Amino acid sequence: MVPAVPAGGSPVISDCVFCDIIAGRTAAEVVLADPEVVAFLDARPVFKGHVLVVPREHIVTLADLPAAAVGPFFQRVQRVSAVMPAALDCQGTFVAENNVVSQSVPHLHVHVVPRTKGDGLRGFFWPRHRYESDEEAAGYAGRLRAALDG
Repeated sequence: MVPAVPAGGSPVISDCVFCDIIAGRTAAEVVLADPEVVAFLDARPVFKGHVLVVPREHIVTLADLPAAAVGPFFQRVQRVSAVMPAALDCQGTFVAENNVVSQSVPHLHVHVVPRTKGDGLRGFFWPRHRYESDEEAAGYAGRLRAALDG
């Protein structure tokens, strides 16, 4: 295992396992390390090759990530996703990120999971719930538009 080398001056949280990986205090199979991110194999992968991409700075949720860092962060996510099919002989990837609910470690992380047709990942998603009416859907959309406009 290759520990991540910390970038100079990046704040870390002492009780965060991802900060420990970034600082090299906890071993992980690092696949990408640069001044912006560290990407490493998930210790409990959905499928072998499942990678977590995390910012070096301790950021808890996507909403907390500074706007200027969003592009650079997701460029790294995109890069990992782009190389995965050739590197792992898979057909594509599943890219996901949780905020608070189902976020097992309170440090922003994006999952990049290798996918192949028929891999059995069907149960990964929750049941879908239809809107009771077009009016109900319009009400939800209106609340979101108002929040985005406000």
